[in-house]
Amino acid sequence: QVQLVESGGGLVQAGDSLRLSCTTSGGIFGSYDMGWFRQPPGKEREFVATIRRSGSKDYADSVKGRFTISRDNAQNTVYLQMNSLKPEDTADYYCAARSSVYTSWKYWGQGTQVTVSS
Repeated sequence: QVQLVESGGGLVQAGDSLRLSCTTSGGIFGSYDMGWFRQPPGKEREFVATIRRSGSKDYADSVKGRFTISRDNAQNTVYLQMNSLKPEDTADYYCAARSSVYTSWKYWGQGTQVTVSS
């Protein structure tokens, strides 16, 4: 059973930075595509960024140029560096894992809360 645990959330001011981490266990980290999603208050969960097994990356338009996803296969960890945070980035952030682009996001963490004050 693959387990994902996020950390690094908190309360920051607009313009600040945060780095989220997601550490996995129970699987072969290097064999998974990893993603970050978020759910703003009262809204549906949305895609933020993904980094595939190959290392290729994609971002939501709303975070391009501000957020950077990276992974450390030796540490079984995926990161989300968030710079120039805005109040609209306030959300619960979740990491997820999938076997390939042809499968669903099967494994999810419990989430970490990010609040950006104006």
